[in-house]
Amino acid sequence: MFKGPVDCLLKTVKNEGVLGLYKGMASPLVGIAAVNSLLFWAYSYGKSLQTGSPNITPTMGQIALAGAGAGVVNSVLASPVELLKVRLQVQYNAAARGAEVFRGPVPLARHLVQQFGARGIAWGFWATVAREIPAYAAFYSGFEFAKRRFADLLTDGDASKLSPLPLMLSGSLGGVSYWVACYPLDVIKSRVQNGSAPPRRMGYIAETAKNIMAEQGVKGFFRGFSPSVIRSIPAAGVTFATYELVMRALNNNLM
Repeated sequence: MFKGPVDCLLKTVKNEGVLGLYKGMASPLVGIAAVNSLLFWAYSYGKSLQTGSPNITPTMGQIALAGAGAGVVNSVLASPVELLKVRLQVQYNAAARGAEVFRGPVPLARHLVQQFGARGIAWGFWATVAREIPAYAAFYSGFEFAKRRFADLLTDGDASKLSPLPLMLSGSLGGVSYWVACYPLDVIKSRVQNGSAPPRRMGYIAETAKNIMAEQGVKGFFRGFSPSVIRSIPAAGVTFATYELVMRALNNNLM
């Protein structure tokens, strides 16, 4: 359908207008606060379980393990949010093709539950879990690695004194690490969630991977990789910098 990200951009604007670029935005916009709150809570809890104290600096291995665990917990909310986003985004020129058009996540969620029951909203849950484990292990590891290096260079190893810019740069590395670690799994998840019906067998992840390889080869697992990485640079940078600065302010007020 599209030759690349630029072709996708031009055809979408031509056929659906500028608003076509924002399809599926409502689902993550509504759910992002809950998803990120759960994610960062689970990550912090995972670190404290391993170190026994918030005052002990975790090793990079502990950071990765806490991130992976947070990814599993986060899937409970992330999976339905992603499902609704993905299915809304693929309604490309749907009206012209005579297909049913859903105007937002609520009508779509209602339709899926009516048609498939609880499976309709849990569609692709295990594919989401499979993606989130390596994704968030890399997400937090990339951020912590860069933050510690910046702290060594700029603040004599004291990360609590870093300014917003190095925090944002560290977060950007975390965002890039996220997609590098999980992108093929994200393609599989999206393929599953765009199917005609929720899968019934647990082996659907491997089966979907085989189908992608047979149809498109290895490159099929990396379609859309560049836009995802480019998007993650400012998004993850702002997310991590905001989190670190807010936590710093809260800790100062509580002391």
